[in-house]
Amino acid sequence: MEAVASRRVGRRIGIFGGTFDPIHVGHLVAAVNAKHALHLDLVIMMVANVPWQKAEVREVSCAEDRYALVQAAVGGVPGLEAGRQEIDRGGESYTADTLQEMADADPRAELFVLVGWDVAGELATWERIDDVQRMATLVIVNRPGAGRPRGLDGDGWRVAEVTVPNLEISSTDLRARAADGRPLDYLVPEAAVRFIRSRGMYAGGG
Repeated sequence: MEAVASRRVGRRIGIFGGTFDPIHVGHLVAAVNAKHALHLDLVIMMVANVPWQKAEVREVSCAEDRYALVQAAVGGVPGLEAGRQEIDRGGESYTADTLQEMADADPRAELFVLVGWDVAGELATWERIDDVQRMATLVIVNRPGAGRPRGLDGDGWRVAEVTVPNLEISSTDLRARAADGRPLDYLVPEAAVRFIRSRGMYAGGG
């Protein structure tokens, strides 16, 4: 992990945004390891309302169901919380808007945006990326030996890197498993599995 030079003035809050369709143990491993490594007070698993990069590619489960899944998954995990600010705001979900809303609500907070290695390589496609860079430290969650994605050095980013075990878990595969009735045990938190089954999520193969 690379040390980040910053002056702590308030709570250290991590924002881990995603579609979470469904959330799985890989997401939780990334969140709890980042929280530990960076001494974060809170990691918010921020559920996208309309994930603009995915909405045109496939049908996405309704936001309220995905939020309920994340609530079930993080229940009882100290320092993790489900976030619904993007759902309540409505429309397409942009990290810059979420960071601004959180900074306005708690001006003393130090904000961190958690992303995977693959997402870190696509930051140039984000809306108002300069605002994201200004408001938050970028936390790249890497598998062992992955190294830093290109394009971040010397670009003005405050960057921290956190290495986590390499868990190859695909949300696409999990949706197919749910549709086929195959086990989701140990891939998805137990409470979230119960919600998926009780609501019949992904039963149509979506």
